[in-house]
Amino acid sequence: MEHNPAASLAASAEARAPVASDAVRRARLTTIGLMLIGTLYAIYAAIFIWNTSFVVDDQRYFVLFDDAMVSMRYARNFAAGHGLVWNPDGAYVEGFTNPLWVAYMVLIHLVVPLPPEQISVAIQITGAVLLLANLWFVRQIADEIARGSPFVALSAVLLTAFYLPLNNWGLQGMEVSAAVLATSAALCLALRSVREARYSVMLPIVLAGSTAIRPDMLLPALVIFGMVLAAQPHLRRRHLLLGLPLIVAAVALQTLLRLRYYGDILPNTYYLKMTGYPVLLRITRGLFVTLDFVLRANWLLVLTPFLLLFVRRDWPVLLLLAVFATQLAYSVYVGGDAWEWWGGSNRYVCVAMPGFFVLLAYAIDRLRQWLLAQPILSSRLVNAAAVLGVTLTLLNVNAIRGAEALGEWVLLARPMHVAENQERVEIARLVQRITTPEATMAVVWAGATPYFAERTAIDLLGKNDTTIAHANARTRRDIERFIYFYPGHVKWNYDYSIGELQPDIVVEVWGSFEEARPYLNANYTRVRLDGHTLYLRNGSPHVRWELLGMS
Repeated sequence: MEHNPAASLAASAEARAPVASDAVRRARLTTIGLMLIGTLYAIYAAIFIWNTSFVVDDQRYFVLFDDAMVSMRYARNFAAGHGLVWNPDGAYVEGFTNPLWVAYMVLIHLVVPLPPEQISVAIQITGAVLLLANLWFVRQIADEIARGSPFVALSAVLLTAFYLPLNNWGLQGMEVSAAVLATSAALCLALRSVREARYSVMLPIVLAGSTAIRPDMLLPALVIFGMVLAAQPHLRRRHLLLGLPLIVAAVALQTLLRLRYYGDILPNTYYLKMTGYPVLLRITRGLFVTLDFVLRANWLLVLTPFLLLFVRRDWPVLLLLAVFATQLAYSVYVGGDAWEWWGGSNRYVCVAMPGFFVLLAYAIDRLRQWLLAQPILSSRLVNAAAVLGVTLTLLNVNAIRGAEALGEWVLLARPMHVAENQERVEIARLVQRITTPEATMAVVWAGATPYFAERTAIDLLGKNDTTIAHANARTRRDIERFIYFYPGHVKWNYDYSIGELQPDIVVEVWGSFEEARPYLNANYTRVRLDGHTLYLRNGSPHVRWELLGMS
């Protein structure tokens, strides 16, 4: 029988045509689905941001989470020519750990023509844009892991887009939105460069830049770099000569600038959180809150991606698991975050959650594929069960505080800390009204109140005070000492902050009020104004006593 090459090629092309058209159709449907999720997320983010606003004295305010408002105060002072300081003409103390984010806030204060009560919305919109961009990289990571599976891509993007902790951090002004984008971008670049067996010029640039978002982003950067180094032995020399020096240079430059500007090689917050407290007690608290996160998220869901190691122990899966496990370990080491009662992943773990969701979606898809191969099961039933599984997962990971969190998640309740933000703005306006611009005030919440009051502030918890930050922390003697550690909130000294510095107003105190009572009873008058309790220093020339009927 005579062989006809042309006929064979034609037959082969005909056989491939249905497969190719099916792949095109699936890709098109995936793109449509992702565009729909992106559109829904943009609407969701807009409503979420609006829900963080409130009205005080007929004026609408947009206020960030209080730690972000500390950064905003630094940025505002720098934009006004006072230097990168918390208090205008005050001590040079680095009370932030997000230099690149603060630099962006400076830019916003310089170029965005909005008043102080509304300028924060520019940061919130930026967070939404960064989180939206992150979804694009999540899709790319999913494609690298699952070889273009529409189910994995759509599921991972959906879980990431509507994950409440990530939205709480990112849409309330924290640098988490930038950090998670940098992490996802680095993972995408790493996966693609290894698959294509080529050197990625952009990867070390992204890793180096991520360290400027937060210094502790160096840890996931080194893990990703090390994993790529192990996966590309033929390019190891190039990585070591071109990539590693860039990361080292980025860290060294930041350290030199910090030393030059603030006179220290580490941020003040490092001393506040990582010194003066027993390491063992810090780590036991870290273990406790990590276990709490795992249990609240459902330990079976957290374990599921690690079960992939029994069926697929290749480099892409190991990379994503390594980054997630590293962030969990780091959270344990630093004792967790101060806001663990929120539930869900904290600021350190949050940056690795998109990769975790990709692996979780992939694990569900592997189970789906196995079930589809069973002849006794209906494909329609199996696919419906898989969709139901993703839906239940979405509900589970967002029920971090039960119905209360779900109410915030579906936008029926205001996001976390909005009521407190409103109270701090009311206090700031009250302080402005009853004091002169020269007045000083002592605060616990060092963000919104000082930002809007525009008065020199004394930070009772030491984020912006080196004396407090370098002191020994408070510990407990009972069994609760193993879980007591509350990062950034375990150092205070009223003998120094109130007795020695003598603020004109004490807005609030921390810990036991009995400890502060002797100082307040001796030198301060307690007043109740507009529903808020303040302590005014007796005889202070910077208090408008006449407005209080006490002149």
